[in-house]
Amino acid sequence: MTDNAQATAVPGWVLKFMDAIDTLEFSEGFAPLTEDTDMFFGTAHIHGVEAIKEFFVKIDAPLNITHEVLEFWTAGDGVRLLRGEATMARKSEPDQVVRAPFTHIFYLDQEEPVRVRTLRITAGPLQTDAVM
Repeated sequence: MTDNAQATAVPGWVLKFMDAIDTLEFSEGFAPLTEDTDMFFGTAHIHGVEAIKEFFVKIDAPLNITHEVLEFWTAGDGVRLLRGEATMARKSEPDQVVRAPFTHIFYLDQEEPVRVRTLRITAGPLQTDAVM
């Protein structure tokens, strides 16, 4: 591969996407996702923006959670990578806070406006019994 990833500032659409996951208010933050977007989260494969929203509600509604993007890179062919850290606690036990690293790989269909074809997410390792 002749095209190397380059570190760059985190674009607004990524910050809005992270905020949408934290707040579970999906309007503007999920605008880059479509009915054709595929998301892979660990072993789960979710297809389409509505199913992706439902997935995040299922896993994040019981939690107080914030996602912080620590690094962001652009690569050729519409590939965007980020590394971050999630801080979370069950709403029923807000003092038991867990931090977990995560990585998102976005494969874009188009740049303007941004449309995400595929999203791959890895999270962890994390102390799962503390939040699940």
